[in-house]
Amino acid sequence: MGIIRSCFSFIAGTACGVYIAQNYNVPNIKKLADTALFMAKHVEEKYRKPKKRDDDD
Repeated sequence: MGIIRSCFSFIAGTACGVYIAQNYNVPNIKKLADTALFMAKHVEEKYRKPKKRDDDD
């Protein structure tokens, strides 16, 4: 009885998640995360301080 009681919320959450994913337009989280990472890299490269050049010639 203990394993059923402890896994009930996990099973119920999984079932609800599957139902929502099949019947509603849910955004792709992986695609959103990749886009956010790309934008963060772009902003970092655009506003990065220029490297100092040591001219010892």
